[in-house]
Formats: sequence, structure tokens, C-alpha cells
Amino acid sequence: MMHNETSTSATPTHIEISLVSDQACLLQFSDSISDEVADQISLVTTALQNHQGIIDLIPSYTTLLVVFDAGCFDRFAIQKTLQSVLAKVDWSSAGNRISHEVVIPVYYGPEVGPDLEDVAKHCQLDIEEVIRLHSTTTYRAYAIGFTPGFAFLGNTPEALHVPRKTTPRLKVPLGSVAIAERQTAVYPSVTPGGWQILGRTPTKLVDWTSDSLALIKAGDSVRFKPMSKEEFLAQGGNLDGF
Repeated sequence: MMHNETSTSATPTHIEISLVSDQACLLQFSDSISDEVADQISLVTTALQNHQGIIDLIPSYTTLLVVFDAGCFDRFAIQKTLQSVLAKVDWSSAGNRISHEVVIPVYYGPEVGPDLEDVAKHCQLDIEEVIRLHSTTTYRAYAIGFTPGFAFLGNTPEALHVPRKTTPRLKVPLGSVAIAERQTAVYPSVTPGGWQILGRTPTKLVDWTSDSLALIKAGDSVRFKPMSKEEFLAQGGNLDGF
């Protein structure tokens, strides 16, 4: 599903270009996270996507890492090329960005959401309101990292801002949906983790046989859709892990 973004974006006042290795440059757009900055990063990522000599582009909250072929560019040529590309970007088009929307079904149940009750108490809400707030917000995938397919999604409603766990779990089950501070995410594989777990999805976030690999990409819009325990199990979900 395609989703129209209506936010506006101004021309960035300054983008710092730093050579971080003999094959990578870091573009620093801002010191603060915002949709405006994310739109600017998305525009530059698109502008560089098919540029000869650019090997990889790794967007994050406020930066874009540009990996280049050292056989095509020396340290001076790559910075000159990046400055030239930035000068040609139409910043006014950022507010008209069309993003891909990903809808992820979630079973918010005590068997798979061991922190749901604690989050509700911390936020002084009932469990139903926690679920409603989490599932009625549209999130933006700001960055992909930690493990393959792990998307950092923001921003959670202010009423749901909770800290990470003091002691991380050594094993977070596949598909766990969690929140921490202003972010939410789905664990695409079994890993350690310190986020507060609200539920679980039967949807696979990573397909190793697919060219695209990950279901969620940087810039995508993501929504969570509550599902019943019966629907969760019928779609291949399991209650094991805790």
C-alpha cells in the first residue's frame, strides 16, 4: 500500500560531509530527530541510489552513510560529487513523499506480552488504552539495524514513553513487538533485548529467499493491527518463549 506524506520540509541549512574511511562518507543532516530531517535524508538517498561508483547507502535518524568504490573516487572527488548532488536536490518535494505502508498484525496477550501490565502501570493507563494508543499510531521507519530487518520505528505517543528494561532479556522471541522511550519495533529474530514487550506478530520480518530481504525498509510507514489469540495461532503464531 502506498501512503502520501503531507509534512513539509525546508532546505537544510547545512549538511556536514565527513570522510570516515577510505570507502565511506558520513552526511550529517542535523543533531535532532524529526520527520523533516528524515525527508531530507530520503531525498538524498534517492538522488544517490543509481549513481555510478556508489556501492551502498545506509540512512539513519540524522545521518546517511555513503559507501563508495575507492577505484572510482578519491577522498576529494567523493566529497565534490556529494556536494554537487546536494546542490541539485529539490528540497521542496520532501513534503510530497509517497511511502510504502506496512500493516503488522499483533496479538497483545499476556502469554506473549510479558511487559504489557508493567507498561500500563508505568503510564498510569489500563491495558486496553495501551493497546489502543500503540495500534492507532502510524510510525515511520527511521533506520534499520541491530539485526537484519530490525526497524527502529517512531514516534510512539508521549503517553507511552517508557524506559528500556534495567536488565535486558537474554532471549527475546521471534516476532515480539516492543517499545522503549519514543520508539517501537518488532524483533525479526531471536536475540537479546531490553525493550518492553507488548505482544507478538506471526508475520515474518525477514525473508532470506527474497531479494528485498526485509519487510520494512527505511522510510516506510508502519501500523500495528490488533488480532485475537485465535487469529494469531491460525496464522502460524506460537505462545512459546517465556
